[in-house]
Amino acid sequence: MRVLVVEDHRRLATALAEGLRREGMAVDLAFDGAAALRQVAINRYDVVVLDRDLPGVHGDQVCRSLLADGVLTRVLMLTAASTIRDRVEGLDLGADDYLGKPFELIELVARVRALARRAVTPIAPVLVRGDVSLDPSRRVAFRGPRRLELSPKEFAVLECLLVADGRVLSAEELLERVWDEQMNPFTTTVKTTMGRLRGKLGDPPLIETVREGGYRI
Repeated sequence: MRVLVVEDHRRLATALAEGLRREGMAVDLAFDGAAALRQVAINRYDVVVLDRDLPGVHGDQVCRSLLADGVLTRVLMLTAASTIRDRVEGLDLGADDYLGKPFELIELVARVRALARRAVTPIAPVLVRGDVSLDPSRRVAFRGPRRLELSPKEFAVLECLLVADGRVLSAEELLERVWDEQMNPFTTTVKTTMGRLRGKLGDPPLIETVREGGYRI
């Protein structure tokens, strides 16, 4: 899952990004509305966590622009104002959910995951292929009766492959979906992570390498 956090308070933005990354998400940051619109024009995000009170291009305008441009992403709006009127206004702008400050990180994570499940291509509550099952909300994966001890990135790669349901995913697509913009596109990270994941999945082999294509289950 790839998430864009738009928040002008840099310490808060960094803390939110670190918390979401610990949950296995790829997170990019934007510190104002103009930067957010540039990011969304370049990258595909499952969820945008959008502070409403942004300098320059206000969060309201960012939300309107996303809706007008037909951007296929879910928007979770954040604001220090938490009256019912404020929440209604935010939702009327096109936001999919609304979270008042202050909030607990655990609630933000839960809301981001819930929005991802309502994406244009919804993610099933439990992903199953063969004898492998993965529960994104509980962060657990099994092969048969054996629980898989996966790192956050290994879990995210397996989730992407299961969601693809047999479609070939290129290394570039996996890099975009699981990591973030700070990752060097020429790195061998995908190949290395895939090797560790294959080892943990065990036999018989589950992940196929498609020559000059990528990977699929």
